[in-house]
Amino acid sequence: MNKPPKLPSVKSDKDALLSNIALLYYGEGLTQNEIAKRYKLSRVTIVNMLRDCRERGIVEIRVDGQHLAASGLARDLREKYGLQDVYVAIDSMGEGSTQRSDNLAQLARVASMAILDIVEPGDRIGVAWGETIAAVANAMPRHSVAGTQVCQLIGSQESTRVPASEICAIEVANKLGAQCHTLHAPGIVSSAELASALKSEVTIRNQLARLSSLDMTIFAVGHVGSDTHMAAAGIASTAELEAARRQGAAGIICCRYIDKNGQEIRTAPYDRIIAASIDDIKAAPKKLLVVCGSDRLDATRAAIHGGLVTHLVVDRKLAKILINS
Repeated sequence: MNKPPKLPSVKSDKDALLSNIALLYYGEGLTQNEIAKRYKLSRVTIVNMLRDCRERGIVEIRVDGQHLAASGLARDLREKYGLQDVYVAIDSMGEGSTQRSDNLAQLARVASMAILDIVEPGDRIGVAWGETIAAVANAMPRHSVAGTQVCQLIGSQESTRVPASEICAIEVANKLGAQCHTLHAPGIVSSAELASALKSEVTIRNQLARLSSLDMTIFAVGHVGSDTHMAAAGIASTAELEAARRQGAAGIICCRYIDKNGQEIRTAPYDRIIAASIDDIKAAPKKLLVVCGSDRLDATRAAIHGGLVTHLVVDRKLAKILINS
């Protein structure tokens, strides 16, 4: 059973928690009882917190038809796809906004709420890499969870879009007050022979072995279009992407291709990657997928169908497409 997040003592952290409570009530349409159950608090406490939100100006009460229409989306997605929980991020710019950065910022704030909701004392947590995960790590408030460990899911990698992969793991660990286990190898190397040699080194072998016994994973899923982050980061060539698509690739997790059923496609650069396997991610009891953008529809469905997701954080536009598809 998930442990309730403790109320933060720092003012900014308290505001963040109140904002997340308000999102659940006014944005996702959860009842006070449902929120109280999720946070393991009394209904009276939730009522007081919602009142505090109004008094502090965190929420402004007004009727908005679009927001009302979003009510129940999370529950509908949870039931349709058999997930343990779903969090829908509702961006203030509206669904017509073309600014991915605006939607991603709100998604990251909601994901930070989800993490505090799901993480339990003593958990070993695997953290992936990418633009989405970097935004989530930055958005998390400081909130210590006793005895937690954070493990880097993919070796050191960087691109023009986001900092090095180890920074995501380190940032999440700092926010949770957790012990951090980085992966002391590049995320991708020049040859299969070098990858094999590095993975046989005792230190790296032990670090990779740790990834097979995770309690929770926090990751995103990429699409397989020509502008995917895999290409931007120089991890996959145009020819490799085309080859993966011909073999049925629908999404990318930790630089590994998956097909529409969430099964790994072992095509280049598969044998040059130093990272958690798809089986490692699937084995974790709690699997949090954070995804933003309708271009990730096929990838998101593939991850869900493959049993790689128990908890989902998604923007409203993609949530509606997932419901109607």
